[in-house]
Amino acid sequence: MIDALLTTSIPGGELVSRGKVRDIYAHDAALVLVATDRISAFDCVLSPGVPGRGIILTRLSSFWFHRFSDLVPNHLLATELVDFPEPYRGHPELAGRSVLARRLRPIPVECVARGYLSGSGWKEYGSSGRVCGISLPPGLVESDRLPEPIFTPATKETEGHDENISFDRMVSIVGGEIAERLRFLTLELYRRAADYALERGIIIADTKFEFGLTDDGVVIWMDEALTPDSSRFWPVDQYRPGGAQPSFDKQFLRDWLVGSGWNKEPPAPTLPPEVVEGTLERYAEAFRLLTGADIDFGEKPT
Repeated sequence: MIDALLTTSIPGGELVSRGKVRDIYAHDAALVLVATDRISAFDCVLSPGVPGRGIILTRLSSFWFHRFSDLVPNHLLATELVDFPEPYRGHPELAGRSVLARRLRPIPVECVARGYLSGSGWKEYGSSGRVCGISLPPGLVESDRLPEPIFTPATKETEGHDENISFDRMVSIVGGEIAERLRFLTLELYRRAADYALERGIIIADTKFEFGLTDDGVVIWMDEALTPDSSRFWPVDQYRPGGAQPSFDKQFLRDWLVGSGWNKEPPAPTLPPEVVEGTLERYAEAFRLLTGADIDFGEKPT
């Protein structure tokens, strides 16, 4: 097993940002997106990292981007380090966890598809019977499958939690034509992915997508795609509506944090080895079920 890669330093590279997970470098009209092994929950980056997590996120995203390239163009320019420009090509620690991507104008809305009633959608339904302005049938229980997948956009906040918004408010932010296009793409991507995953033992309860625009206004699928970070993945054989579900995503880690008594204010408690290992096992199992291959973490970085 490789060591956790928590940060990158590329001499000669132009670092433009460090997010909760990704280090982003600029190169001409492209970006080098590096998924580190940092992990966050409740808006706090945790310690230690989860070794190899960034490789799983990157390879799984690339799998989906390629699978659905017939529906919408995506941001990928290269996924193999040998095809990267210098100085990035000479850094083996980036292999498997980095992509060369088109530089786009991000659309400032999270595009969320929900096929099941969970998370913030369940909380909103409990208080109003609606989710993002969409009325749902009465009497649903937590984790119920919805009659049809719904599109529930959210704001993209730089700090704090994203805010669920109505479709009408999304139109006021991005315009009607783009909003309609993003709703169609989000629901179609979700339906295709959910059908595929269900045959392989995973329920995709919900997921979020990000899109950007080229200079001439073409919508491009970007950021990450259908990973345990951006989706709720539930095992089909353990699905029981009426409460929270076992999952292949970060819920295992969140549950431990809640049980630890942490007040969700920095600093967060240090993750014990069994939580780190359990999180990685869940990510790796999701990758295996969805792609049909075991994740290869490659050589240990030097």
